[in-house]
Amino acid sequence: MCSYLKKYNVYNFTKGGLILMNHGGPQNLQYAANAAFIASVFVDYMNATGVPGWYCGTQYTGADELHKFATSQVDYILGANPRKMSYVVGYGEKFPKHVHHRGASIPLDGHKYTCRGGFKWRDTQNSNPHNLTGAMVGGPDRFDKFQDFRPNYNYTEPSLAGNAGLVAALVSLTTSGGSIIDKNTMFSGVPPLSPTSPPPPPPWKP
Repeated sequence: MCSYLKKYNVYNFTKGGLILMNHGGPQNLQYAANAAFIASVFVDYMNATGVPGWYCGTQYTGADELHKFATSQVDYILGANPRKMSYVVGYGEKFPKHVHHRGASIPLDGHKYTCRGGFKWRDTQNSNPHNLTGAMVGGPDRFDKFQDFRPNYNYTEPSLAGNAGLVAALVSLTTSGGSIIDKNTMFSGVPPLSPTSPPPPPPWKP
């Protein structure tokens, strides 16, 4: 958990605030979304067990810092970034229109297209005829730059791993779940952070 926080200098961040867990490689959002989920669940666990923070080496870190990290990554994905762009299709006023996805990019015109036959739709500059609503794309590069260009899948391709992480992060961060999510019982099978005390010794007998 300590490595997610910028002050410990484990991972680089873009100027816009996106954590770079792919060592400068592409498709950063899938890693950021899953990190946000893990961080948020860890904070839930801390709160459920009454632990306000932990030590990263000799430095104390409050659970609220980790919660802010998780929120910042999801906010970036949803539009709080230098491009003011949502990287989730259909969310907000500005989002990717050239998603690298076969079903979204090929029109329903009564014809069946082979894999090679679909290339002409992949390579067209027209927007997708179908919105893949709710899909998070690969996202920007390490300079916060993004190309809404279908053939460049590093920017525009959604992934199951990334979208699963985003959905999980949103569920964990939301406060609208009410009684659906019980933070006090969802971790009942997880052992406590500190080891349990050993049993008392047997009574002394002379």
